[in-house]
Amino acid sequence: MNINFQPKFFTLLKQGISKEQIFKDIIAGSIVGIVALPLAIAFAVASGVSPEKGIITAIVAGFVISIFGGSRVQIGGPTGAFIIILYGIIEQYGIDGLLISTILAGIILILFGIFKFGNLLKYFPNPLIVGFTSGIALVIFSTQIKDALGLNIEKLPADFFQKWNLYIHSLDSINYYALIITITTIFITVNFKKINSKIPGSFVALILLTIIVQVFDLPTTTIESFFGTISGNITFSLPNLDISNLSHYLVPALIIALLGSIESLLSAVVADGMIGGSHRSNTELIAQGIANIVTPFFGGIPATGAIARTATNVENGGRTPIAGITHSIVLLFIMLFFMNFAKLIPMSVLAGILIVVSFNMSEYRSFLSILKGSPYDYIVLLSTFILTVVVDLTVAIQVGIVLSSLLFMKRMADVEKHEIVKSDDENDIENYDELPKNIAVYEIGGPLFFASAKQYACMIKQSGVNAEILIIRMRYVPFIDATALYNFAQTAKLLKSNGTIIITSGTNNSVFAELKKAGIVSLIGEENMHKTFKRAVTQAKQINN
Repeated sequence: MNINFQPKFFTLLKQGISKEQIFKDIIAGSIVGIVALPLAIAFAVASGVSPEKGIITAIVAGFVISIFGGSRVQIGGPTGAFIIILYGIIEQYGIDGLLISTILAGIILILFGIFKFGNLLKYFPNPLIVGFTSGIALVIFSTQIKDALGLNIEKLPADFFQKWNLYIHSLDSINYYALIITITTIFITVNFKKINSKIPGSFVALILLTIIVQVFDLPTTTIESFFGTISGNITFSLPNLDISNLSHYLVPALIIALLGSIESLLSAVVADGMIGGSHRSNTELIAQGIANIVTPFFGGIPATGAIARTATNVENGGRTPIAGITHSIVLLFIMLFFMNFAKLIPMSVLAGILIVVSFNMSEYRSFLSILKGSPYDYIVLLSTFILTVVVDLTVAIQVGIVLSSLLFMKRMADVEKHEIVKSDDENDIENYDELPKNIAVYEIGGPLFFASAKQYACMIKQSGVNAEILIIRMRYVPFIDATALYNFAQTAKLLKSNGTIIITSGTNNSVFAELKKAGIVSLIGEENMHKTFKRAVTQAKQINN
């Protein structure tokens, strides 16, 4: 078997990295390290483990993912998507059960990469991904109400509705100091970028409010009062493993592996769009697997690619894995020398940070956009969202995949009912070589749906990246779904940022309506969308002249 394991770091080392870029990567990595500190602590606490385990995860997993990953700019570490899953695993199997499940998940991730499953994960439809991401965001938000309000609750129930019922009946125990701290944290986290875009607001809120709570001795729960003394050391240890119970951990491990693979590849795709690059999906999965095998031996929890930290890396100039390596070194320095400060952080500050994280995770714009589109898409979206919130993520993904497949078959069965545009100039200018070299043509030969969306988007990008004008022929596209709309929009934005003018031809009325609702018509320009190829070519030549 040909195992395609080609870490980007070693490829870039062979090609050579300029001193100027190394300096930019070190700066970006330092900033990301500061961004990661409050998030790593918050994710660990919300998952039911001590704060240092989140930092250890960011250090060890972040370092491994940067060294062996398939993305130039991916930042690895603990993420919000894992919170609910990890909390449930710890409740059922304890911390050793979590560590064993994480190691098994790492092995599964490596197998995913070896058997090239990275190429299959692109077939997950966008409504399914948005549905469970939004569902996770709502669940994370619901877990933070206790600390945000300072409620006197010893243990939260797992069920979503029972949790909110308990909140309502505990409102008489609100700690108004905690509430004010939470609101202030949210305000600083969201608005500090208006003052300084380089320093993360969450870091400023954490430092400032922790000092205020200590100086004025405000009566609010801190990490120390909740967890006791926390360690500032990284040590190697073996989890207690009972071989006879190994089968119990296979399902939790598979859940961690599936979620980790989806989130890491989503993060890599987002990063590709920001830097105009292309990640190696199977290499990325193998790197994620290695990280999740190694990290638990140092006391860490599951890790994956972190979209927010990866985006922060790119926005601050990071372009090679040196930035991710620097981020880990910065966190190691903080852990070794400043952990005595970390124990003083109020729990309400972490709650405020996680509330902002959950809002950013919610993808509410995509959620609302899909609700305005095809019934086929919002059925998958709402089913996945509701099941994630009221049942669990595993059931939500299973049902979402089955529903997507069934609804696609229904769409294909109805395809003959869709209007196919018969161009009045089909026999005119079929030899694309006769067009000027800076005008490229790409024709889509069938439905644009979740299974074909990524492939078509890549081909469109390749066709237009070296052209000044790209004509996309869509006469044989009977329908377009939410996944294809998302990919189409991202590709159009990338080409437009590169200066490529996009012109379409042959779009039927129903597809045009979907493109308009998704904002793609305004992105491309309605004047650049034609019923016939002949008109599209005429306009392209006029622009070219």
